[in-house]
Amino acid sequence: MNVPELFGSMVFNESAMQEYLPQDTYEALKRTVAEGLPLDLAVANVVAKGMKDWALERGATHYTHWFHPLTSTTAEKHNSFITPVGDGRVVMEFSGSQLVKGESDASSFPSGGLRATFEARGYTAWDPTSYAFVREGTLYIPTAFCSHSGESLDLKTPLLRSMEALSQNARRILSLFGHDSHITTTVGPEQEYFLVDREYYERRKDLTYTGRTLFGAAPPKAQELDDHYYGFIKTRVSSYMRDLNEELWKLGILAKTEHNEVAPGQHELAPIFTTTNLATDHNQLTMEIMRKVAKRHDMACLLHEKPFAGVNGSGKHVNWSMATVDGVNLFAPGSSPAQNAQFLLLLAAVIKAVDTHQDLLRISVASAGNDRRLGQKEAPPAIISMYIGEELEAILEAIVMRKQYNPQCPGELRVGVDALPVFPRDSTDRNRTSPFAFTGDKFEFRMPGSAQAISEPVTVLNTIVADILGRFAEELEQAEDFEAALNDLIRNTIAAHRRILFSGNGYDTSWVKEAEERGLMNLPTTADALPHLTTPKNIALFEKHGIYSKEELFARQEILLENYCKLLRIEASTMVEMAWRDILPAVVGYGRELAETIGAKKAVAPALACGAETALLDEVSTLSDTAHVRLNALQNAIAAGGALETYGSPAAARHFCTVVIPAMDALRETVDRLEVRTGKPWWPYPSYGKLIYLH
Repeated sequence: MNVPELFGSMVFNESAMQEYLPQDTYEALKRTVAEGLPLDLAVANVVAKGMKDWALERGATHYTHWFHPLTSTTAEKHNSFITPVGDGRVVMEFSGSQLVKGESDASSFPSGGLRATFEARGYTAWDPTSYAFVREGTLYIPTAFCSHSGESLDLKTPLLRSMEALSQNARRILSLFGHDSHITTTVGPEQEYFLVDREYYERRKDLTYTGRTLFGAAPPKAQELDDHYYGFIKTRVSSYMRDLNEELWKLGILAKTEHNEVAPGQHELAPIFTTTNLATDHNQLTMEIMRKVAKRHDMACLLHEKPFAGVNGSGKHVNWSMATVDGVNLFAPGSSPAQNAQFLLLLAAVIKAVDTHQDLLRISVASAGNDRRLGQKEAPPAIISMYIGEELEAILEAIVMRKQYNPQCPGELRVGVDALPVFPRDSTDRNRTSPFAFTGDKFEFRMPGSAQAISEPVTVLNTIVADILGRFAEELEQAEDFEAALNDLIRNTIAAHRRILFSGNGYDTSWVKEAEERGLMNLPTTADALPHLTTPKNIALFEKHGIYSKEELFARQEILLENYCKLLRIEASTMVEMAWRDILPAVVGYGRELAETIGAKKAVAPALACGAETALLDEVSTLSDTAHVRLNALQNAIAAGGALETYGSPAAARHFCTVVIPAMDALRETVDRLEVRTGKPWWPYPSYGKLIYLH
């Protein structure tokens, strides 16, 4: 395999544009992207022809406007290039207007009340900042998606808005230090996943309907010995990874690192970071391709945050940073006074943003699946805190206390003039329990779930940092003494928000109490978090920067609440079906076999020992009765949740959180005990041992 030749071969990237577009058209397109200007139709027509010719050479017959609706998945409607010419023949055509804008039926996509059901029209608009690509005979054109009245109905539009807001405000900050450059954010999402044998996957209704196991007794051995982590990659999995890499590399996705994760059957793929909107497109493609390639290898790829109880779930660590267009990382600490001051100001902005908007960061990762992972001593707690390393934290403490970082050199530390020591990189442990950690030259947001679209947390992160940078710029632009104002701003910001800095063990139960004493928010569940989305503070923030209107924000809240309730209803209903139709009949059959065995023994010799059978029958019968009671309780809890039309309310979410989930957990506890007491030939589903130990 010639990887350099293969890489990006199915992407209409810079080199393809230069080959298939006239120079003046290429330059006009680049100016449009750089300056955010509308694309002239004459230029669009030339681009469309070049893109079509390139795609046809790669076997494409169709094109699609590919977008990210409010479902955390992707959507596409395919149209062929064919155009009749009047004599029974066709030609392959593609115009600039077809490239730039498309029309889609929006009636079945979530809108949160932004449009009535009969207002079905929606529009897709080409995002020229993301590359088009060919996949399975179709030219994919990344687009935004909005309603006929202009409200965004997708995840990409707010992301692009947040990127622009951050760039504008960061540029103001850099200009104060004598720099003038467009700023972009970069992202590298580490993707965790499980692989299971497809035969066993298809025999589990819970996996096929919900993506996770709703029942399942723990195997004798899971991850206790830590022998899977970074271990030898099995031949079958290695073959899958090679195939996956090839598919990803064709699409220009920078798949870099692969290894076994902590839990048996769990693995990770990490890309090299790239521009945020490309990274979000790439991660959506990565998840889709992971599933598809797994099927080729007779496996199923599980992206649920907690597919198996009792073993680690899967997250998606989002590595986020800011850089200039020429590639200068703004979170790479410098060695000169000016660089130190700029770095410290940007660091102070992130600290203030994370502290001020704890609620939004928690909301950005909220889901029913992620609730089962966060705070379970396998992932960051649901309480937002920030880890920057002990040495860097000591430097900030010295700034606040007006002392030199080096205790041997007394005197006031002035970050704008006196050279601080070279900032350490990775000189302390990364503290894997931290939700938001500085890791040398970037921040790692560890709370997102493995199945989640990264656009949501990154949109929030971009927006909150943009807001603080804008506030900083306003203060410093008006200062008569820039150096003094800079020192005071950094010092006062750190002093006011250092409560968010925590270097300890986030898994320890004492952290919950300490966080409360610090005044930090604790939003353990999605039902706790989502009502905060539309507080006056958050509405004002998003409207100020043009990310969401008030109406769009309320719509998204309704969609998220509805999705939370519907997912839990599907899970609970699946448990009910599995229990009624498969598990209880199997257990009753096993009990009958035990009873018949006891009867047969007594018939042969009344004094024959039957203690084991009798005790087992008694235990299975008692557990069966308990399961029956709890099954009925779960059905009643589902019914009490109300009609589907009410699921977009905080009250419905609270019901599912506090009534339905406990009923689900209670039923599971009993059924899992039944599994280990029921004869193997009778149990209707593959065990955890079969699922997590791939052969």
